[in-house]
Amino acid sequence: MQQIERLKEFKKSVNNKFNAYNSLFLNLPYRNIENVGMVIPLMLDQCQKGLKSGQNPKEILEAFFENFMSINSEKERIDFMFRIIQYVERQVVLYDSVEDAAFPKLYKHSNNLAIKDYFELVDKNKSWDKISEHLSNFSARIVLTAHPTQFYTPAVLDIIAELRSLILGDKIDDIDVTLQQLGLTSLINSKKPTPLDEAKNIIYILRNVYYEAVGELYAYLKKNINNSEFENYNIMKLGFWPGGDRDGNPFVTADITSDVADELRITLMKCYYNDLKKLQQKLTFSALQDDINELRANLYNAMFNPKKRVGYNDIIGPLNKIRTILIEKYHSLYLSDLDYFMDKVRIFKTHFATLDIRQDHGMHTKVVADVLRKNGLIKESLDELSESELVEVLLHKNLQLKPEDFTEEITIDTIRNISQLKSIQETNGEEGCNRYIISNSEDIFSVLFVYGLFRWCGWNAKEITFDIVPLFETMKGMEESEGIMQKLFDMPEYKAHVKQRSEKQTMMLGFSDGTKDGGYLKANWSILKTKESLSGVCAKNNVKAIFFDGRGGPPARGGGKTHRFYAAQTKEIANNEIQLTIQGQTITSTYGTKEQFIYNCEQLLTAGLSNNFYGEENVISKEQRLLIEELSELSFEKYDALKHHDKFMPYLENMSTLKYYTKANIGSRPGKRGNKAKLELSDLRAISFVGSWSQLKQNVPGYYGLGTAIKTMKDNGRMEEVISLYKNVAVFRALMSNSMMALSKCYFELTAYMKENKEYGDFWVILKNEYDLSKEMLLEISGMKILMEQEAISRESIKIRENIVLPLLVIQQYALQKIGEESSFKELYEKIVTRSLYGNINASRNSA
Repeated sequence: MQQIERLKEFKKSVNNKFNAYNSLFLNLPYRNIENVGMVIPLMLDQCQKGLKSGQNPKEILEAFFENFMSINSEKERIDFMFRIIQYVERQVVLYDSVEDAAFPKLYKHSNNLAIKDYFELVDKNKSWDKISEHLSNFSARIVLTAHPTQFYTPAVLDIIAELRSLILGDKIDDIDVTLQQLGLTSLINSKKPTPLDEAKNIIYILRNVYYEAVGELYAYLKKNINNSEFENYNIMKLGFWPGGDRDGNPFVTADITSDVADELRITLMKCYYNDLKKLQQKLTFSALQDDINELRANLYNAMFNPKKRVGYNDIIGPLNKIRTILIEKYHSLYLSDLDYFMDKVRIFKTHFATLDIRQDHGMHTKVVADVLRKNGLIKESLDELSESELVEVLLHKNLQLKPEDFTEEITIDTIRNISQLKSIQETNGEEGCNRYIISNSEDIFSVLFVYGLFRWCGWNAKEITFDIVPLFETMKGMEESEGIMQKLFDMPEYKAHVKQRSEKQTMMLGFSDGTKDGGYLKANWSILKTKESLSGVCAKNNVKAIFFDGRGGPPARGGGKTHRFYAAQTKEIANNEIQLTIQGQTITSTYGTKEQFIYNCEQLLTAGLSNNFYGEENVISKEQRLLIEELSELSFEKYDALKHHDKFMPYLENMSTLKYYTKANIGSRPGKRGNKAKLELSDLRAISFVGSWSQLKQNVPGYYGLGTAIKTMKDNGRMEEVISLYKNVAVFRALMSNSMMALSKCYFELTAYMKENKEYGDFWVILKNEYDLSKEMLLEISGMKILMEQEAISRESIKIRENIVLPLLVIQQYALQKIGEESSFKELYEKIVTRSLYGNINASRNSA
């Protein structure tokens, strides 16, 4: 019944409103675009009918131009398609705004357990002491990344926010004007953004959404937790990768990292200044004015001068003094307002969000080799040293590195960056930057190279105020991870470092490259098993395990329903903190408004705490584990065969939008690692890999192999076991549900013409057959009649979004067909493909 009510609300607050406001687009002030708004519904109808009847995009559009538009000139047709793209992009923005405005109504009565419900449940069970103790120590950290699929500029984000507000008030005349503004505002970057540009775009969201949202969430927890002494200011932490993540991005330099750290601190000072200014309008009492004015002056100077240092104690100290006077002399008037501000200061201190450093292990290998050659410890290669000799050098050899002593750019910048991290901590506080993450960790040296480089760049081994975080993202890395960590813990020097870091070891497990490497089920199952084994090895060594998950985007990159994923963790997995990346469009689509942020943070907290206080524990029996293992291996065999198919990479290069990701100005990072002439899967970044499958509406990494695995079990008479697994094992059910989401966004009719292609036709059929089989098998084990049957709102949203962009997708495929024919307008068709990426990515919201 609840689902029916929510569907009614969705139709009223989203579907109907979008249709009503969409009609205003007919008056948008575009040059030469007067008829586009009226033509698009007709084009959508022709695209749907044409694809259903087996026509290819070229046949559909050429018939449309001849029969409905009377456009015969190829150049005029190209111009018209650009106008369609421009129009649809803005329809997507409008739909985002309408859906975001409806969010509070749609999720007010959802089935997901919010903090308020959680507290009520705890109250019934009389377990306040336990919950209070756990919440006092628990923490969730969301880390915002710079992945190049979040590219709405601050100007467009302002328009979206304004539209959202106007839609809530049904102010149709103002909405009309704002849509006209949207029509004249560019939605894309005229040039590639720099890493600093990307950082500023995300900092905009920190300032305009998360600053208040985190404050409100904390105030709610503090008020309702039934513990007057509750002071866990780390319960919801923010992390930040733009400007610190140099993995595969040569444009992130030591200077960029320093500039971003300054930008975070300066922006926070602006937030504090504005809060204090508003507070002073209430705290008008004479005995407070000198302290308030002095603090305002300090914050004002810090807003504009990166060299002006205002420390945490320089802010909280005066506020404590003001608070004392307010209580003693002014009857605690407006004390709650002051406390609310002071809690935000205690949460954000002087850093706002923790700037993480990330680099690929391969780059550290190059740097260490360069350093050891320069110091005469090797002639050419690190292979000249045995493992024990190299360990000895990294742990005990005292070197002093100066950037000017080297010629390799990567070495110079690495030394400069690690050397400057002390000064970032001095200005932003230790929490401002205290984690160094190593991608592609597959041995002990992924950690020890960083440890050694810190020592050689001026850090005392006993005072390295940084967590060194291995990222186990490949199958090999996950398989070796337990042994790697035990070897590290066996080293007195490293164990002493962990002790100095509060006996905690953070380890990151990455979905993107794991899925690319091992396929969907094997990658995710391997991550769960790896978490269990790493929890065990840490417990054995009296170390608290902290897991940091690479999540966000589509299921193939760890996305999907995040709270469902955490609530499904087994009791063998350490549950000290939740840490996850928020990437791509997920930053604005899942955490983009104050209401969305608070709701989804509540989901994280309740999911993280759920196994401790209510419901049954997530236990997976030995038999169930063996079955998941079998399914995992069967699906991997199918995926691995596809990965090694001789048409796999050529199909992506020649039949998808893969190469156009690098041409679009949507991110500062190159589309692949390295500069090899021949593209290899290992060099391909997960974003362009997963995104290209999404643009094809084939979403292969999100399900491929599942159908074959389940069908094999069915053929062997074991289907009931798989059905039981789906019903009784939460983590398996969560994975299957996310795959259903990936399948629901597939539309093979769009590329059905490819089955006639002499070179790639057979390969396309392989993909389509596995899609059909996966859909059939998942519906059978779940007992559902349609995909996402129990997630009606998400299903309807996907349906509307896919309809909005279908003309764009058909245009994209048409352009790819024309490029394949070596049209004389090839350059313009390539621009069409590149431009069409934007609207498709935004409409999917988690496509890459």
